[in-house]
Amino acid sequence: MKRRRFLHLAAGAVALPALSRLASAQTYPSRPVHWIVSFAAGGPNDVVARIIGQYLSDQLGQQFVIENRPGAGGNVGMQSVLSSAPDGYTIAFVGPNYAINPTLYEKLPFDFIRDSVPVAGTMRLANVMEVHPAVPANNVAEFIAYAKTNPGKSNFASGGVGTSPHLSGELLKTMTGINLVHVPYRGTAPALSDLLAGQVQVLFDNIPGSIGHIRSGKVRALGVTGSKRVAAIPEVPTIGETVPGYDVSIWYGIAAPWGTPREIVAKLNQAVNAVLADPKLQARLAELGGEPMPTTPAQFGKLVAEETERWGKLIRAANIKAE
Repeated sequence: MKRRRFLHLAAGAVALPALSRLASAQTYPSRPVHWIVSFAAGGPNDVVARIIGQYLSDQLGQQFVIENRPGAGGNVGMQSVLSSAPDGYTIAFVGPNYAINPTLYEKLPFDFIRDSVPVAGTMRLANVMEVHPAVPANNVAEFIAYAKTNPGKSNFASGGVGTSPHLSGELLKTMTGINLVHVPYRGTAPALSDLLAGQVQVLFDNIPGSIGHIRSGKVRALGVTGSKRVAAIPEVPTIGETVPGYDVSIWYGIAAPWGTPREIVAKLNQAVNAVLADPKLQARLAELGGEPMPTTPAQFGKLVAEETERWGKLIRAANIKAE
């Protein structure tokens, strides 16, 4: 009788946490969710998060509050998320920098893949290679020829060392043998300002940040970095059409601290995929040069792991170090 009672109590002890998690997931979210963007307000990451966050607020009935915590290539904001309670009320905006930083930085206070839980993919887009109108090149082939004829005389700007725009330029250098001088800025906005002023000749930028200037003719877009043309600027070819095999796709998603209940992760993933199917949101993302990227948590985790390996190889080969 005692043994039977002990087994019954043990079974109940195992079941209680599962029941508690299920009840928590059923009522989630019961208060605002804080979505941490590890870059300054107004940048591409922030713009996308605020658009999708509003749709998630409507979908789940609680406000998704965007909080900007910039610093150290996104590491400051991510550390704050990973050290928070794993209850689904603090989540992180994830971009390529979290696949780049593990190799770029010699020491990090966290291991992103180990310490986080993938939740969902949200959006895929490309960077764009653009030049000041004074640069004598109307396409990628002409620019490569110009750069080879004038080695080291063209400066290419980016939003910082180790960012996806920076590595987009480094990959082009590696694949074509051209000599470009990298000029890193503390963010894309000042880099774009100097391109508009003619202080630098070339800029690799996320499409949302530059699309207005491309359409107005203030900068000349030579190519997009992804594997296919972008609906928002269909006249701009891919760089891969000139340089076979060149492909840099930018992706965004959501992660949560390790230990977040899988029931809550599943509910968040379901909500994200539901809003990404909304034609109005799809149209808004297309205006920014992107497209929805619905995934399962496992698919998003696989993407991050593959990108971490890919960019690690380029960073080591080019001997790129964090500032």
